[in-house]
Amino acid sequence: MHFGIVSPPVPGHIHPFGALGRELIARGHQVTLFHMPDVEERARREGLGFVSIGAHDHPAGSLSESLAQLTRLNGLAALRFTIEAVRKTTEMLLRDGPAAVRDAGVGFLLVDQTEPGGRTIAEHLCVPFVTICNALALNREPSVPPPFTPWRYRDSPSARVRNRLGYAMSDRIMRPIIQVVAKYRARWKLPAHKQAEQSFSRLAQISQQPAAFDYPRRQLPRSFHYVGPLRRAPADVISFPWDKLDGRALVYASLGTLQNRREPTFRCFAEACMGLDVQLVLTHGGGLDERARFDLPGDPVVVSYAPQLELLSRASLTLTHAGLNTVLDSLACGVPLVAVPITYEQPAIARRVEWCGAGRVVPFSKLDAGRLRAAIRDVLANPSFKASADRVRDSIRQAGGVTRAADLIESLLR
Repeated sequence: MHFGIVSPPVPGHIHPFGALGRELIARGHQVTLFHMPDVEERARREGLGFVSIGAHDHPAGSLSESLAQLTRLNGLAALRFTIEAVRKTTEMLLRDGPAAVRDAGVGFLLVDQTEPGGRTIAEHLCVPFVTICNALALNREPSVPPPFTPWRYRDSPSARVRNRLGYAMSDRIMRPIIQVVAKYRARWKLPAHKQAEQSFSRLAQISQQPAAFDYPRRQLPRSFHYVGPLRRAPADVISFPWDKLDGRALVYASLGTLQNRREPTFRCFAEACMGLDVQLVLTHGGGLDERARFDLPGDPVVVSYAPQLELLSRASLTLTHAGLNTVLDSLACGVPLVAVPITYEQPAIARRVEWCGAGRVVPFSKLDAGRLRAAIRDVLANPSFKASADRVRDSIRQAGGVTRAADLIESLLR
């Protein structure tokens, strides 16, 4: 089978798609990602085929400019900026995607749950598709808070009212994207979508969350599957100065790929670890220049990129912005966390870290070295955090990961 991928253009979504794609390729299939020119290099590094679309309104260099602007924004400002960027991407995918997918001979689509235009492309081309939940599952339930809120889980009448209002606000914020999808569905004479869930696949919805890292669910469809993190041996090897590790408790720190230009936050991480009997390993993804790298307090090991899972297998704690991939990788290794959520769904992910007992949350608006140091000390000293992280680790091991995801997809082919 030739599988086509419809995904947001950011690394946090392409990375798990890369693992799933390599697994399918190893089983004899062909896998191609369709997107703007700036995505090609990352797709190739992930071992995926690539077809470029949308070059005239998303020329080379435009994605990096957009992401650089995004790193300077927080909270609702970042969310609004993202909605407009997604609207433009969805328009591009719906306009240029069908012809490219058809010409490539794709017979099955793998659609990220956060890209609502994917189902419309599949229906227009009359090809089957599955939904891949690379972010928090967007399936709505009355007791589950919207994924872009920092609200704690409570199954009470007042919480349900709060959640209903939150979902209504989410629909309003998402309206520009919904209108783009509606325009193409009308043009192609497809039934209008009245609910967000109508963009999800009826065949299978595959989530890289494990069940232990979600709130209690009662209304998921039978086609929904928790498979855990989508990971496979990386296509390229990342070097690391292993000889610099000195045997102290290792604290791994990362702000992912979209929030990594925040020098004050990295500085706070380094300062918070001073005076503790720990060794900080900080990866910044190219977000720090040489001056900033060598000017951080204490003596952290600072690298642009790191073999994350290998380091986490040795770590005692993770400092993170609560990006889902870093959180899941930490929990897959049984490593507790201190989460400092910044924007998007990160506050909701941080609340799930808190909910499952695997770590502490320090609000970004209240971040300072003293408060962060206290949270680090608490998580390292209290064995209940490690025990909870181990419980989620066991759930991940039982979920099946990328192997089970590929099995589910291949079962639909049969």
